[in-house]
Amino acid sequence: MTGLDIPRRKTIAPGQLLIDGHWRDGASGETTTTSDPTTEEVITTIAKASAEEAGEAVEAARRAFEDGPWGRMHHEERAKILFRVADLLDERADDFAVREAMDMGMPYHDFRDTIMPFCSGLFRFHGALAMSALDGSYRTSYERDIRILTRREPLGVVAAITPFNFPLTLSVSKIAPALAAGNTIVHKPASDTPLTALALGRVMLDAGLPDGAYNLVTGGGGTIGDALVRDPRIDKIAFTGSTAVGQGIMRSGAETMKHLTMELGGKSPNIIFADADIDAAVQAAFWGIFWNKGEVCVAGSRLLVERTCYDEVVEKLSRLAEKAVLGDPLDPATQVGPIASRAEYDKVLGYVEQGKQTARLTAGGGTRRINGTGLFIEPTVFADATNDIAISREEIFGPVLPVIPFDDEEDAIRIAIDTPYGLASGIQTGDLGRGLRLADRIKAGTVWLNTWHKYHPNAPFGGYKMSGYGREQGREAWESYTQYKSIWANLN
Repeated sequence: MTGLDIPRRKTIAPGQLLIDGHWRDGASGETTTTSDPTTEEVITTIAKASAEEAGEAVEAARRAFEDGPWGRMHHEERAKILFRVADLLDERADDFAVREAMDMGMPYHDFRDTIMPFCSGLFRFHGALAMSALDGSYRTSYERDIRILTRREPLGVVAAITPFNFPLTLSVSKIAPALAAGNTIVHKPASDTPLTALALGRVMLDAGLPDGAYNLVTGGGGTIGDALVRDPRIDKIAFTGSTAVGQGIMRSGAETMKHLTMELGGKSPNIIFADADIDAAVQAAFWGIFWNKGEVCVAGSRLLVERTCYDEVVEKLSRLAEKAVLGDPLDPATQVGPIASRAEYDKVLGYVEQGKQTARLTAGGGTRRINGTGLFIEPTVFADATNDIAISREEIFGPVLPVIPFDDEEDAIRIAIDTPYGLASGIQTGDLGRGLRLADRIKAGTVWLNTWHKYHPNAPFGGYKMSGYGREQGREAWESYTQYKSIWANLN
């Protein structure tokens, strides 16, 4: 497929559960549906697992880890399978991109050209780490006949509970390091956007993962998620989602002392100084919030602008927002697709109405229909915002941006860190020294200087404060999926 080709919607077979290497319908016969936010039509039905079936998936994963080949497989053999997973993802990239466009409204070409290489790259990166010798041998300084052998071992069974907004990326960022380290997986994708998870399940089987190494259970989070969190056979929960749900998982997981990785909410500040390249800074601000229609945990959802360039930034950003192309995510011209679900659409519109009461609307603020359908919200900019109003404090998860003026560096930092969140941040300035100096003071897991939305498999990702803890991506992710054992050997 060339860059000029326009992909088409496709018929998607009903989704089944994948347990112990076999696809099957839910025992109850109950299903849910997933819908296309552009056409507002049902795409297909999805099997609805019960808590008992979630338990069967856990048992299959437990067997694959304790008795089956995956937990005992040589790390180089595991790596070869993960490399094959990466190859298959690349080969099937078009199918994944159409599914993501239909299921949650991400523009096809954004996914095909950016997200897909990142996801296959995660499997290659962690496969390469799996090839490495992770154990060590040490000699004590006080007992010459004693050797200390250290081993890094997998935790066991990992439950990956993933959100609707980046269905494949936020699944692979958990599944790739967990499998590479020798763990087995039970995956619970978001109910609203399960289509790429189903395709990933097929990739796993075709790549040669043994039965039970990867299991997929679809359905309601309240039923399945709770069953996984409370199951003592699960050793770790890797979760991306809201802070409130994450707190509930932490409380429930404490009963069985589960390992946890929490990638939670954000309200990330993007700071523009007057010495920045203003046109480039406005572009970074536009894509920082409006990429994937703002349904991004690390969106630049608070824009802080120095007063001396404030009016210029607001005017240029508002003009860009007004000119943004809303449309079918399968159309190459589309910049902003539809909101992923009706519930999210209604929630975001509620924040837009709050913003109209507390700040000055300079762009957007309305909805669109494309060919008479679609959950489209215009890219919306509110000027003269303050940091204490709802649209500046709460995670909206949509294309809504408050713009807050500041006076100087100290004022910018004061506003930037005045939030319970700490997932990401950005600084746009012509003074790199200033950028690095302020980056040291911002309490966030990622700081972008003169850019936004840059990612790589080898760069650790995660949050500070109420944005969670633990790291995904990079070598650092292995700390979350392994544990150390020290073996003391007397050589006499």
